[in-house]
Amino acid sequence: MRFNRAISPIKVLSFDLDDTLYNNHPIILGAIGAMQTYLQSIPQWAAQEGDYWLACRQYIGNTQPHLQSDVTQWRKVALEYGLSQLDLTQEEIERHTQLAYQAFADARSQITVATSVLTLLDKLAQKYTLIAITNGNVEVDKFNLSGVFERVYLAGPDGQAKPAEDLFRRACQDLNVQPQQILHIGDSLDTDVQGANLAGCHSIWLNNQGVNYKYQGLADIEICDIHQLSTLC
Repeated sequence: MRFNRAISPIKVLSFDLDDTLYNNHPIILGAIGAMQTYLQSIPQWAAQEGDYWLACRQYIGNTQPHLQSDVTQWRKVALEYGLSQLDLTQEEIERHTQLAYQAFADARSQITVATSVLTLLDKLAQKYTLIAITNGNVEVDKFNLSGVFERVYLAGPDGQAKPAEDLFRRACQDLNVQPQQILHIGDSLDTDVQGANLAGCHSIWLNNQGVNYKYQGLADIEICDIHQLSTLC
């Protein structure tokens, strides 16, 4: 654990979810695979050349950039757009959109957080209020993080995605705390650390992804293993 700045007394620990409390890489690949399997069962979709899904997703991201802060809506709108370009009825478009997204969402929640991480969170909850602030669309009530957090803030429904300040401000308002009383933990310098810093919250960078980030600012604390948070208990 490396301390870059002193932090003030903390009341709330805020956690990113994906790749912070569990390895999300195989989960998201499995979810995309489940969605693609369903889509390939539609003859008109299967007949498209190249990566038709990626082309649809990029088109919607470029033409409706506001959706990029809400990955759930972005995916649904891209699915509906892609299906609308095929020889399908409106009823078929709506049905396939719903079923393709459901295939993704069901696989997206096939997560099991390690018992050691749950034990750590339980110990931290005895001293702090625990919340989650995520840019993703994982549904924590569908796996073993259910009931762990006082509140879960999702980019899109609850505000603009990190590094925007929206989700942090919402948490401060809901919990009646000052920004400096929140310590946010996440794996991304670009979203988690930058977002927390911009909002005036404290930040911990879980440096374990081997990614080159653009953000040049420092987290208050840097760790390489989530279990190093036990020093906060």
